[in-house]
Amino acid sequence: SGGSRLLERIRKWYYNAAGFNKYGLMRDDVLHEDDDVKEALKRLPEHLYNERVFRIKRALDLSLKHQILPKDQWTKYEEDHRYLEPYLKEVIHERHEREAWNKK
Repeated sequence: SGGSRLLERIRKWYYNAAGFNKYGLMRDDVLHEDDDVKEALKRLPEHLYNERVFRIKRALDLSLKHQILPKDQWTKYEEDHRYLEPYLKEVIHERHEREAWNKK
């Protein structure tokens, strides 16, 4: 429908306006690292963790040099996947279970 297309365009605009993609970062790379995120990061497979570290180090280097990647290397909205989300959901679910158990 027209409303969902408009919403998708707004999401893409906001994604690009946020600017992290110009450094080659993904959404999950810029999450605030609270205790849940830190635990989820520990559970990432090694190759995903290494890819994340590479993206973050490259972004820091670019930022220090006051540069961004060439446009063809920006992370595209359609290619950004929430690689941390399944692990984060699991961690949050486990924390909620622990909290419920401790209330008994």
